[in-house]
Amino acid sequence: MKYLSVCSGIEAATVAWHSLGWEPVGFSEIEPFPSAVLAHHYPNVTNFGDMTRYKEWNIEHPDILVGGTPCQSFSVAGLRKGLDDPRGNLALVYCGILDHFRPQWFVWENVPGVLSSSGGRDFGSFLGALAELGYGFAYRVLDAQFFGVAQRRRRVFVVGYLGDWRPPAAVLFERESLRRDTAPSREKGQEVAGTFTARAKSGGWGNDPNLAAGGYMRPVCFEPRSPDGHARLIGDFSPTLNRMGGGQREPCVIQPFDVANCLTQRMHKGINTTVDEGQTPVLHSMAVRRLTPVECERLQGFPDNWTNIPWRKKEEAPDGPRYKALGNSMAVPVMHWIGQRIKIVVDM
Repeated sequence: MKYLSVCSGIEAATVAWHSLGWEPVGFSEIEPFPSAVLAHHYPNVTNFGDMTRYKEWNIEHPDILVGGTPCQSFSVAGLRKGLDDPRGNLALVYCGILDHFRPQWFVWENVPGVLSSSGGRDFGSFLGALAELGYGFAYRVLDAQFFGVAQRRRRVFVVGYLGDWRPPAAVLFERESLRRDTAPSREKGQEVAGTFTARAKSGGWGNDPNLAAGGYMRPVCFEPRSPDGHARLIGDFSPTLNRMGGGQREPCVIQPFDVANCLTQRMHKGINTTVDEGQTPVLHSMAVRRLTPVECERLQGFPDNWTNIPWRKKEEAPDGPRYKALGNSMAVPVMHWIGQRIKIVVDM
C-alpha cells in the first residue's frame, strides 16, 4: 500500500505504518520545524509543501490519502468560525485532493469539536462533499488512552472507501464484546490521571489479538505494593512507561506516591538523568515541573528523541518547537490500529 500524507506534521502515520510495509509517495507540510523533522527522517520522500497546490504534484497514484486538516477552526478553544475560516476550508481542499487522485481509501482526523461546529453543519458539509465524490465512509471518536499511551486524547477519525461504506465500517467498528473505547467507572483518588488502575480492573482494552499487535495496545496494570514498599507494573508494558537502559527498554519501578521513573528530569541526548534521592520526578520546590520533550514523544507514541534534530545551525532542537509539533500530531498507536484494521479488510 502506498499513501499520500497531507498536513503531515512530524508523520505519525509513517511511524505507525512502517511496520505494515506501507510506503509514502509524498508529504505536504509547510511549517518549518515539522518540515525539518521530515527532511531529517525521510530525506528521500518529497515534501510538496502547500496542500492547495496539489494539482502541480507529480506523484504515482496513492492507495490511501491520510491527514488531519488544521483543527483550530473546529476546536472549542478556537473562534469556532468553522468552514468560514481559511484553515477550516482546508477540509474542502482535502476533498479536492481526493477528487484529483482518487485513492481507494482515505483517513481524516480532527478534534471532537468538529462534530458541533456551526451546529454540526460544518461536519455535515464535509461528509456531504465526500459522498458527492463517491466515497462511502464511517467515523468514530477514538481516545488515545485506550491504545497504550498515558494520556486522554479524543479525536474524530473518518475512514472512507471509494464506492462502498462497508469497508470503512469494518475498519472502525468491532463486535460489541471487543469494543475498547467505553470509559469505565473510576474511583476518585485511586489512580494517576485516571488512566491505569480502574481500566485494568474493568478490562477496558478488550482481548482481540489483532488489536494488541505491535506492542502498542496491551494493558498496563499495577499489583499491590510489595513488602519492600514499591508498586510494580505487571503484565505487558506500554511504550510510554519504559525507561531506556543500555539502548533497550526496561520496565519502570514505581516508587510510592511517585510517577513512573521514566518521568525523570530533563533527558539529554537520549539518556535519562537520574532523580536525586528523596525527590519525586514531578515535584521540585513544591512546584509541578513540565514534561520533557522526550516524555511528550512517549505520550504520543513516538521513538525517543524523534523531534530532537539539528535545527538552525545547532546540533539539537530547542524545546519550544518540539512541544508544538508533538501537540499538533496524531497519536501513533491510534494510527497504527487504524492501519492494521485497513490491512485486515484489504487482505480478507
